[in-house]
Amino acid sequence: MHYHKEGYKIILISAILILLIDVLLYFFLGNYPVLKAIIGVGLIVLLIVIIQFFRVPHRNVVLNDEHVLAGADGKVVVIEEVFEDEYFHDRRIQVSVFMSPLNVHVNYYAIKGVIAYFKYHAGRYLVAWHPKSSTENERTTIVIKHPDGFEILERQIAGAMARRIVCYAKSGDQVNQAQEVGFIKFGSRVDLFLPIGCKVLVGINQKVKGQITPIAKIVKH
Repeated sequence: MHYHKEGYKIILISAILILLIDVLLYFFLGNYPVLKAIIGVGLIVLLIVIIQFFRVPHRNVVLNDEHVLAGADGKVVVIEEVFEDEYFHDRRIQVSVFMSPLNVHVNYYAIKGVIAYFKYHAGRYLVAWHPKSSTENERTTIVIKHPDGFEILERQIAGAMARRIVCYAKSGDQVNQAQEVGFIKFGSRVDLFLPIGCKVLVGINQKVKGQITPIAKIVKH
């Protein structure tokens, strides 16, 4: 396991702030050793949580051209047929994965192919499970065109806590399945919009792992 480069600055600043607070506790709470110890332990736990948030585990990835792999760790919160009106302008199967603060927050490409479309949208910070978060929150939209001709849309969505989406995608890039697409700092959801007719392989509330869990099987016509 290693830690994501997007976390280096945050981890360093957090460690410095916690050290400064600890010094202040020493001077101002010297006569209250129990209270000082409780606060000190709490700060250490907080730093450990922040560090673990940026962890990047090593995984044995098995690539499969017939499968759409999970783009993030988390829990499946949406499986439904919807009208996708940003790129496809037709009906698609939406599968959404919610990432809690305890999940790995690296995001991955669900299939291989060429990035046919990319756009960043500034937006609101509704809670990630809100029905309108997919279209109103800060988000990035990425469309990957597979060599076989079908396309899927992958969307990173910020939530109430997440205030920064990092995305490395560029239109025209050739990408591989399970390759890193970016990172959502402190949140919160990744949506996949799949072709009608594909076979969904997960269920609501199922826990999935990015790069590993098959979300759907593409049915070729």
